[in-house]
Amino acid sequence: MSLKSSPKLSRPSFKLEIEHEGLACGLDEAGRGPLAGPVVAACVYIPDIVRKEKFWADVNDSKQLSEKKRDVLYDLIVEHTHYGIAESTVQEIDDINILQASLLAMSRSLDIMSSKFRITPTLALVDGNRKPKISCAVQTVVKGDSISLSIAAASILAKVTRDRRMSELCQKFPMYGWSRNAGYGTAEHIRALNEHGPTSHHRQSFAPVKLVSAGR
Repeated sequence: MSLKSSPKLSRPSFKLEIEHEGLACGLDEAGRGPLAGPVVAACVYIPDIVRKEKFWADVNDSKQLSEKKRDVLYDLIVEHTHYGIAESTVQEIDDINILQASLLAMSRSLDIMSSKFRITPTLALVDGNRKPKISCAVQTVVKGDSISLSIAAASILAKVTRDRRMSELCQKFPMYGWSRNAGYGTAEHIRALNEHGPTSHHRQSFAPVKLVSAGR
């Protein structure tokens, strides 16, 4: 089953979570498009007891929030929810393609959450229209981070984690500007890629990186 966003649902809510009688978690990923770095996924279950916390009014699709707001919400989400964060490596992205690597990271994030907090979800609300291979029922939700608060929370955890990871890598490879572009193919990144060549953190299966590698 898959849902699509509606103009009437401009901000995420707990509607889908409430409609499900069991334990519904949200899954999302960050980093499908960049030329470098891992793809990161997060799984979030929000217990009923914390759904009335005021900060949920500020939670939205991570791309709609400032970096400062995401950082604040990251800490609040980690404090109040059951969550798991996982990644698929650059090598896995090159081996099985970015879509399958994203789904694999989602599956891992759910396993981490389940193991860490000893809970078993009965439904996974997954952003997008493709289902990861997981043990519970799956409901895909197109633009789910603007519909479900569980998915929106997962989008924040995934993006903040990945952005921080790319900032760490930028300290070793400052010429690519990863602390500013998070590995995306900006003009700055492409110039550095052409000048310095790819690193072990670049996705060799992505066309811009492949072209540079072939010319060297």
